[in-house]
Amino acid sequence: MDTYQAIIIDDERNLCEALEIMLKQNCPNVMLCGIANSAKVGRQLLAENKVDLIFLDIKMPGEDGFAFLNTISAEDYAVIFTTAYQEFALKAIKANAIAYLLKPINSEDLQVSVNKAISYLVLRKNKEEVKQLYNESLNNLRLQLKDSSLHTDKITIFEQSGFRILEVKLIRYLEADGNYTIIHLSGLDKIVSTKSLGEFGKILDQPVFFRIHKSFIINMNYLKGYSNYQGSFAIIDDNTKLSISRRRINEFKQLINYFSKSIV
Repeated sequence: MDTYQAIIIDDERNLCEALEIMLKQNCPNVMLCGIANSAKVGRQLLAENKVDLIFLDIKMPGEDGFAFLNTISAEDYAVIFTTAYQEFALKAIKANAIAYLLKPINSEDLQVSVNKAISYLVLRKNKEEVKQLYNESLNNLRLQLKDSSLHTDKITIFEQSGFRILEVKLIRYLEADGNYTIIHLSGLDKIVSTKSLGEFGKILDQPVFFRIHKSFIINMNYLKGYSNYQGSFAIIDDNTKLSISRRRINEFKQLINYFSKSIV
């Protein structure tokens, strides 16, 4: 079993102590080599140790987590953000290729985040283009957290072989495929993502992206028409017909008025 050296950078002492205990109990492949209560001390730990994994608080007095990352080669480490952010900020984090832990931390989330962060690190070491995408994903997150009114313009799409950055405006509709999601794009291209349709529902801006059925989320900007012949269907720009569930039909019709399209 490969082992990884880790440090914690967080100004909350109780959180650091709890995380140290949880790592010992749940992540035997992670060896903690230091705890820092500031970005400055964190850099000292990096200089003194061969570190693979960084648990990093986003909001800290003085120099925050992003300012700290600007002073190091972030792509060389498996970074896991520890955060108490809720709502919009958490949505922004989920939209990017970032491993995170929401405070208070539980053991299951810890194991998932550690495995995810390490897998991202391995990908970056093996593929230069993945390293570049990771840095872009960090920059996207930084921008989104800086301005809470900013819409989600780009998201990170997780594939079996890595991930890519995608402009949200190119998404026509999303289709559930078991635990995977088929993303249908303008130009009739498509991508298969390892994220579930439900996860995309939490990331993409509403009401532009509307879940018409358990199997479909559509971008209302690509809606061409509506049919109630032998069921209820949304018609996308390429004449694809997608089923609308009964419990969604009334809200769907209201959205048509919101987008000022005379299609019914």
